[in-house]
Amino acid sequence: MFQLTYFEEPLLLFRHEQAMEDPRDGLTLFGPLLPGPHGIKAGVVGTQAGINRFRRWCEKIQSVVPPADPCDEQFCLSHPPFPGFETAFRVPWDVTPAVVFPVKPEELDCIYISNSHERVFKTVEVYANRIIKGVKEEDPKVDVWFVIAPDAVYKYCRPESRVESDKARPGSLRVSPRTGRKLISDGSLFAELLTDAEPYSYEPNFHNQLKARLLSQQLVPVQIIRESTIAHHDFLNAFGKPTRNLESLQPNMAWNICTTAYYKAGGQPWKMAGIRKGVCYIGLVFKRDDRNSDNRMACCAAQMFLDSGDGVVFKGAVGPWYSPEKGEFHLDAAAARNLVERAVTTYRELDRRVSGNGDPPQELFIHGRTRFINREWEGFLEAAGSHTKTVGVQIRPARMLKIYRDGDYPTLRGLAFLESDRKAYIWTHGFIPRIQNYLGKEVPNGLLVDVCKGQADLQVILKDIMALTKLNYNACRFSGAQPVTIRFADAVGEILTAGPVEDPPSSFKYYI
Repeated sequence: MFQLTYFEEPLLLFRHEQAMEDPRDGLTLFGPLLPGPHGIKAGVVGTQAGINRFRRWCEKIQSVVPPADPCDEQFCLSHPPFPGFETAFRVPWDVTPAVVFPVKPEELDCIYISNSHERVFKTVEVYANRIIKGVKEEDPKVDVWFVIAPDAVYKYCRPESRVESDKARPGSLRVSPRTGRKLISDGSLFAELLTDAEPYSYEPNFHNQLKARLLSQQLVPVQIIRESTIAHHDFLNAFGKPTRNLESLQPNMAWNICTTAYYKAGGQPWKMAGIRKGVCYIGLVFKRDDRNSDNRMACCAAQMFLDSGDGVVFKGAVGPWYSPEKGEFHLDAAAARNLVERAVTTYRELDRRVSGNGDPPQELFIHGRTRFINREWEGFLEAAGSHTKTVGVQIRPARMLKIYRDGDYPTLRGLAFLESDRKAYIWTHGFIPRIQNYLGKEVPNGLLVDVCKGQADLQVILKDIMALTKLNYNACRFSGAQPVTIRFADAVGEILTAGPVEDPPSSFKYYI
């Protein structure tokens, strides 16, 4: 069976049950699907300069943010103007933050410590302590905390960052990384040594570590923004030009930050239209634990996406799930059973709140990057139960097959090549008729979709995957190249393994 077919662009639902292809069209014309907060109550942590820049940006998004070249019709189709926050989301965003915590410049001198673990740990502490204090002590309570980070934090607090020799200064840790990790695993009678070892239990990545340390506190969602992202004209090079040329991206950034803030504040921007009742999708998340001496050890988690569009995260067990020989992750039966049991239990609790029934999902699709093996599949089936139709789907980039078309643009988004009734290639990235453009730079690659376990209509699965590429609330764009079940696997795994996160919250908004 060889068949070339095309899937129409999935629709999204907005307020008044109105359906549109592009989320930006739907928000502009009809507003978000469900009423969310009465307004965005923001808490802000940053230098005084960063806080001022955030306030100016909040003033900017109160009205239209136009494209750089309003006369370029094609550019405006793919990068439409932002109509203003209240126009798009039907709630206000007060220009004045509800809570503000300034950071003094000298408090960030720690970004020049030569030891990367100590450097990032102490920098994160500057921001995390203020947010923890604000959540516990401040009134009014805020919906979203914005961390406005100086560009120097971005420069020096990433995993591979190095401080220039003329700026570097020694830290205060008395133990090496190797000794620190050993102390963490084995313990010590000397409390001061354990204190010195603590930074080595975290990944030296400002973004991931901050979110990981706040996860354990069960706090409100956090949005991290570089100062130059919201005020690129303030950062000039030797020729008087912005070091980051973001002028053409101003509407896009307004759409993205505002959509994320609305979702993290408790609103639902949109959901898939025409989705079958009782369907649920799980994306498996694996991340190797680099802090462990055994290279097989990895953290496993699951992202569950509901027919409502919301997402839930479950942290599973850390175990020897990675095979260095095969380069693949696989669970044993017990860990697989436990993970899906938790997902099904949560689904039933959510169904009980909505319908009062507490029914299990009718259809459960488990997405992974590798084919599932028998022992883990048996665990999945046992947890799902006989009342739930369970299907395992492998989804991964496919670079071995390309399709070309005549003309200036590549193949259409939605084109699929069906190799059999269980295996297909689908192009979720390509030319989009609605915006009359292709937003990539190279010939797009498709996704390999392989129904490796269970029985299901392949075309239904492909339609669902197309729809799941439009559920990214962390950005407001027409679509993505991967379904959210796979797209966020790395991001969730990195935060869960960025530090010793115990009993993390389940809501997806804490991870993006």
